[in-house]
Amino acid sequence: MQRRSHGVQKAKYHWQSQNVKQSGVDDMVLLSKITEDAIVENLKKRYMDDYIFTYIGPVLISVNPFKQMPYFTEREIELYQGAAQYENPPHIYALTDNMYRNMMIDGENQCVIISGESGAGKTVAAKYIMGYISKVSGGGAKVQHIKDIILQSNPLLEAFGNAKTVRNNNSSRFGKYFEIQFSRGGEPDGGKISNFLLEKSRVVSQNDSERNFHIYYQLIEGTSAQQKEGLGIMTPDYYFYLNQSGTYKVDGTNDSKDFHETMEAMQVIGIPGDIQAQVLQIVAGILHLGNISFIEAGNYGQVESMDLLAFPAYLLAIDPNRLQEKLTSRKMDSKWGGKSESINVTLNQEQATYTRDALAKALYARLFDYLVEAINKAIQKPHEEFSIGVLDIYGFEIFQRNGFEQFCINFVNEKLQQIFIELTLKAEQEEYVQEGIKWTPIQYFNNKIVCDLIENKLNPPGVMSVLDDVCATMHAKGEGADSTLLQKLQAAVGIHEHFNSWNSGFVIHHYAGKVSYDINGFCERNRDVLFPDLIELMQSSEHDFIRSLFPENLNTDKKSRPTTAGSKIKRQANDLVNTLMKCTPHYIRCIKPNETKRPKDWEESRVKHQVEYLGLRENIRVRRAGFAYRRIFTKFLQRYAILTDETWPRWRGPEQQGVLHLLRSVNMDIDQYQMGRTKIFVKNPESLFLLEEMRERKFDTFARTIQKAWRRYIARKKYEQMREEASDILYNSKERRKHSINRNFVGDYLGLEQRPELRQFLAKRERVDFADSVNKFDRRFKSIKRDLILTPKGIYLIGREKVKKGPEKGQIKEVLKRKLEFGSISGISLSTRQDDFFILHEAQYDSLLESNFKTEFLSLLSKRYEDVTRRKLAISFTDRLEFRVKKEGWGGGGSRVVVFQNGMGDQAQLKPAGKTLTITVGNGLPKSSKPTRKSGPQSRGGGQNHKASRAHQNGANQFFRGPKQSDITYSSPHKQSRPPQTALPKLGFQKAARVSTHNHSNQGNMDFLNVPDEGMSGKQRKQSIGQRPPPAPKPQPRPQGPRCRALYQYIGQDTDEISFEFNDVFDLVKEDPSGWWTGRIRGKEGLFPGNYVEKI
Repeated sequence: MQRRSHGVQKAKYHWQSQNVKQSGVDDMVLLSKITEDAIVENLKKRYMDDYIFTYIGPVLISVNPFKQMPYFTEREIELYQGAAQYENPPHIYALTDNMYRNMMIDGENQCVIISGESGAGKTVAAKYIMGYISKVSGGGAKVQHIKDIILQSNPLLEAFGNAKTVRNNNSSRFGKYFEIQFSRGGEPDGGKISNFLLEKSRVVSQNDSERNFHIYYQLIEGTSAQQKEGLGIMTPDYYFYLNQSGTYKVDGTNDSKDFHETMEAMQVIGIPGDIQAQVLQIVAGILHLGNISFIEAGNYGQVESMDLLAFPAYLLAIDPNRLQEKLTSRKMDSKWGGKSESINVTLNQEQATYTRDALAKALYARLFDYLVEAINKAIQKPHEEFSIGVLDIYGFEIFQRNGFEQFCINFVNEKLQQIFIELTLKAEQEEYVQEGIKWTPIQYFNNKIVCDLIENKLNPPGVMSVLDDVCATMHAKGEGADSTLLQKLQAAVGIHEHFNSWNSGFVIHHYAGKVSYDINGFCERNRDVLFPDLIELMQSSEHDFIRSLFPENLNTDKKSRPTTAGSKIKRQANDLVNTLMKCTPHYIRCIKPNETKRPKDWEESRVKHQVEYLGLRENIRVRRAGFAYRRIFTKFLQRYAILTDETWPRWRGPEQQGVLHLLRSVNMDIDQYQMGRTKIFVKNPESLFLLEEMRERKFDTFARTIQKAWRRYIARKKYEQMREEASDILYNSKERRKHSINRNFVGDYLGLEQRPELRQFLAKRERVDFADSVNKFDRRFKSIKRDLILTPKGIYLIGREKVKKGPEKGQIKEVLKRKLEFGSISGISLSTRQDDFFILHEAQYDSLLESNFKTEFLSLLSKRYEDVTRRKLAISFTDRLEFRVKKEGWGGGGSRVVVFQNGMGDQAQLKPAGKTLTITVGNGLPKSSKPTRKSGPQSRGGGQNHKASRAHQNGANQFFRGPKQSDITYSSPHKQSRPPQTALPKLGFQKAARVSTHNHSNQGNMDFLNVPDEGMSGKQRKQSIGQRPPPAPKPQPRPQGPRCRALYQYIGQDTDEISFEFNDVFDLVKEDPSGWWTGRIRGKEGLFPGNYVEKI
């Protein structure tokens, strides 16, 4: 959360910054009036302000902007990753992230059904979903390769499967269900594409103002001069298969650039170079095949120009004479008197043209299937774990002339609408009844009646069944079959209220409006038979690749009825529905705002028609009256068990009681949920976010606990290593103090981050290795306080002086007394006893210092000295030390002597006499002592001091400093031992959960582009059409326990310690005999030294 909001603050100009314009409502469940007009007005308001996404609960409505929007960058990906749906404005990334997280958390396959009419933006939506998943899922090089293939499959399949239509410049002319498969860790490691009903007829003919598939124009524009020569590439108007529509260019499309992307995609997917070349040869070969024309010669078809046979035959590596033979004649099996014989039948001009087109369509369709299979082979995995399916299928469409392809396309869309109705309107309401939830039914139009009209097998037979029966009795070309079909349809379904017939076809009242279908060609396209002669011809190709596209065995007798295109699409549609039903579905409803394909152009009647037939009003009403979230008790308990001790790790008791316990533990209002027989129903998404946020906080707390333990472990290892390295310097040379040998190293004992008065002497980013308050002894052996700081640049000794002049006269200020470069240091001298004295020898004069943390200082100084000077620091140990003093005035510098003698106790006693200082101290630990590795609590305190107990200045307040610097004393807390582990603070204190409540929020007759007549579906659709709870009781104030006031500043030195300033008052949770007490300040509980505070 913090990271995301920070990203928003950082970029003030961003579309999701705080001062964003409010446009309508983000979620149409919140509309004050639920009418089609109110929905259209809200969508328009948002669309005009460039907000193309709107919610209806979990359903995403997307309006095609017909321009590139600015909110699909890396910033948005970061913003939506892991965020709850209502944290940010509606976005396809929010739906995708929700889908991905549900898959990971619930272990269930997900799918997204993208529906809408042609040109509503379905394909682009699918691309954004795949792009987002690729960005947010992890993985190494192998996974990245899979991601690349998944993303590169888009330009490849678009080149071969998309085309410009009157309604859409990049219309999908095939259906695609793309399953992205994931490992248990959420990394995409495989995938599978299922493709449906490629519009093969487009290869050989197109309507006015339309184009053939993109690849043909890419080939013409993008190939090199050498390739053009080898493939016989001419201008597009030269080819019959391209020049029928008179349209060759598309606004905003660069065919040459797209060609290179297509070739790069083939490379990434792993299609070998020689196969890539043959793919292009087949595409070019189909173009040249289309230029073979026929003339009628005595009722027989004959090739008009033999020259035009040579090039397609060369490209397809077949014999030109055989090509001519197979295009103008056909082998027929004749049975007479129990005998079977083959005879050659010569075709007429129309039949020859039909045969040529059949070959072109078969070649292209099989090439397309090969490309899909090549992608599947590149990304297949042996076993499925999790998957997200993306359904991008051709949209509902109405053209000037609607043939068999439009009939199949609109049938599939009818089935998708049925899924949406089944799962969002019908199933949801039925579930409430089954679970015993109080519910008032909401009426809606169920389009199952239209689906049955098309696909029923019997009583009455549907359009597809009648069509298959007619095709089964067709002969050869089948003249008159279409009119037979029309008669049989009239007899079978003529009285159906969603069906009408007209002189050239029939009308179906689809959910999206009435569509008139031209019966001409229905039977032939449904039969979809490729004659054995053509298969035999292609199997004679010299290219292995082309032969592999035609694997049929022509020697086997086929007695079964051939599969028709209609029955195939019906089977595929029902298989698709079954696949989708096994997943957790998500919905994107795409809306096309105009037919001009221009941004900010809003056609009110068109949008209203889509809002009506998509059932958005009913969807809002069901969502508003219903429940946003439902889960069976077991799954709900599994997900939220972590929230309470009673439910974690397992609830012992009836599941329903466990769910109730969880809901009460988060104080959820009773009107926000209902308990069903097997499921819990939660009304508002905000209530669910409360649970989710508390769950996230729990996990966050546990993660911090693990991190803390890990950091402590790493720090302990590091400190142990530092202690051992430091002890090696003193090993066998100096006695050790029992209280300090196992002490942790801290480095900065002055808290320099909060001490600007000391940091002023250092460079801006100068790192501090060590900082401590030490005693420095002058020529008369009088001690004075100095702050000793070690950095990579040298040693600083900082003192304090009274200002003698100026406005600050009389004030005590920090002064840099001495800075020592490493190069000028000649060595360090120490005694062999357990004292804390050491002499720093330097070129001009030496310094006698005393520090509790001398071992740590020596260790760090040795490392820095060696790094800078490339030589070891000279360290000597003797009980008679000599040091040179600074020259002052006329007097000579001279030297002083420090003698160490055996005495009593751990405290050093000082006796100055003239130029000699005698220090007596009792025996310490043997010189051979080493720090012990302890996993338990560690002693922290420094050694005992002479005259007064004192320690590092962890921040004793300035107020307590006396005017005479030589008389300053410091109180010294000593951690003798830690309290037992049970006294450590408990983790996971919950703050009140925040609930998000903010809501944002051509040529010829073109009449077919108008909003279609709603028909019977529209009429039926039109026919079918509390008190605020008392506030929760306030929590009782916690009874106040003992408190304490800080006498000094204390800066916590470990993750389980608290910090406080002078005079802070805070809770005293527990006193411990060790001297380390437990307190609570600013919501944090932790350890602190008891002698830094007074109880109040």
